[in-house]
Amino acid sequence: MSAKGKVLIVGSGFGGLACAIGLAGRGYQVTILERKEHVGGKLQRIAIDGYRFDCGPNTIELPYVFRNVFRSVGRRMEDYVTLIPLEPRSRSIFTDGSVVDMTGDVEAMQHQIDTYSPVDALHYPAFLQESRMMFQSIKGRLMNQLPIGHREKWNFSVVMELLSVVPLFRRSLNRELRHFFTHPNSLALFGRYAARVGSSPFLAPSLYGMMHSCEVDHGTYSIRGGTYALVEALRILAEELGVEIKTGVEARQIHVQGGRARGVETSEGYYEAPLIVINGDLLSTTQQLLSEKLRPSLNDRRIASMEPSLSAFVQLAGVPSLYDRLLHHTVFFSDRYEQEFTEIFNQRRPPSKPSVYICNSSYSEKGAAPEGHSNLFIMTYAPYLSDAWDWEEQRDKYAENVLSTLRGYGLQGIHKSHVLQTYAPDQLARNTGAYRGGMYGLATHSLRQILRRPSNRSNDVGGLWYVGGSTYPGGGVPYVALSGHLVAGYIAHEMG
Repeated sequence: MSAKGKVLIVGSGFGGLACAIGLAGRGYQVTILERKEHVGGKLQRIAIDGYRFDCGPNTIELPYVFRNVFRSVGRRMEDYVTLIPLEPRSRSIFTDGSVVDMTGDVEAMQHQIDTYSPVDALHYPAFLQESRMMFQSIKGRLMNQLPIGHREKWNFSVVMELLSVVPLFRRSLNRELRHFFTHPNSLALFGRYAARVGSSPFLAPSLYGMMHSCEVDHGTYSIRGGTYALVEALRILAEELGVEIKTGVEARQIHVQGGRARGVETSEGYYEAPLIVINGDLLSTTQQLLSEKLRPSLNDRRIASMEPSLSAFVQLAGVPSLYDRLLHHTVFFSDRYEQEFTEIFNQRRPPSKPSVYICNSSYSEKGAAPEGHSNLFIMTYAPYLSDAWDWEEQRDKYAENVLSTLRGYGLQGIHKSHVLQTYAPDQLARNTGAYRGGMYGLATHSLRQILRRPSNRSNDVGGLWYVGGSTYPGGGVPYVALSGHLVAGYIAHEMG
C-alpha cells in the first residue's frame, strides 16, 4: 500500500480516469472497477467491416482541461495524444438553404449570418463579447472550485460567488439571444448550446451563451485515432502512475460501517478501501449501491423529483458515399426548433421533425472508413424515459423518420448503409447506466436545479465522493473531466 492509502473508483469515464490520475499522482493506491470490458464510460469504440465509430460524446472543446490533468502529474498531453483543430469548427444547415460554418473569424461569421439576416449579422459582435464575458465570469468564479458538500455549498464565499453571477440565471438562453438576434436561424444556431449540456434553450439559463466563446475562442478538436484515443491516453497515463484497472467487474454494493464507506462488493469479490469515488451515473448508481436508509439526503423521493437531461436517438451508418455537405460536425436544423424542445421536455416524445447532428469523423481522418466511404454517427435529441413513449414499439419507425429527414437534405444513398446500428434511449440507459436515459446527467433549467444537484462529497456517507455529469460542475466532456480533476485535489486536501 502507498503511504496515503487506498482509493476505489467505480467507473472509468473521463471523470473517473481524471480523478484516478490526480490521486495516483499524489501517492494514493488507486483501483478502478469498470463493469464493461473496456474503459471509457459512455464513450466506447465500435469497429465493424473497416468502419470505426466513437459511440458517445464526439465534441472535444476546452482542451486546457485535459492538458491540466496531464500537467498535474508532470506529463505533456501531446506526448500521449494528438489533438487536431477543426476549421471550421462545425457546419449548421437550415431548411431555408442557409449554411453557417462556425469559425473564430468575426467578419466571416457576420458575412454568413448576413445572407439571411443583415440585422443579426450587425449584432453578432456584441453577442460574442457577451459570451466572452459570461465565460470569464464563470471560469474565474465557479469552474475552479466545487461546492463539495452541503456546508460548503451554502458558506458565505460560495453564496457571494453565486450572487455575483445571478444575472446569468434571470432569463433563459433563448430570451438572452433575443436581445441580439431576431431570425429563427440565429436563435437555433446559438440556442443549441443548452442542448449540448442536456437542456432546453427555452428553459436553461442564459449563462450557457458562454459556450459560444468556448467554441470560437478555444477551438473544437478532433483526435488522431478517434475520440476514444483520448480515453486510451488517459488509461495509459493512469497505469503508468500505478493505477490498477479492473474491467468486467460490476460493483454491487458499497459497504458502510460507522457512517463511513469501507469497501465495495463486486461480481468478483470484495474490495476494501476507506475512500470510494463513484463515476457512474450518480442517481442510478447510488440507488443500486446504497440502501435508501444509508442516503437520507438522496432518498428515492428526492431522486424521483430531479429532472434528467434529455436523451439521444443514435444511428451508426457506414455508407458507400462521400457527402460534400458534411464536415466533421454538421447539424441540420429543423424549422420547428421550439416545438422540438416542447415535444422532448413537455410531451416526453421524440421530435416529429427533429434537428439532426452528424459526426463524420472520416472527413478529418481517412482511416475511419474505407476509401470513398463515410462513417456517420447520426444523433437526434430525445426525451428521457417515461411512460409517454414506447421505444420498443416505435424504434424502427423513428429510425426511418430520421433517415428520411436526411434524404430530404440531400444525403442520398444513406439508406444503402453497409452498417446500421440503432440505439434508442432505453438501450442507452441499459448500456451506460444513465438515469432514465438522460445522457448528460441532470437538466439545468434554473438556479434552483443547479443548487439541488447532489454534491461531489456524499452528505450521508463519510469517504464517499462523486464525479460526473450529475454532480458539479455539470454535463459535457470537459466539465466531467474537470469534476474528476478537482475532486482528486479536494480528497488530497481533506486527507492531508
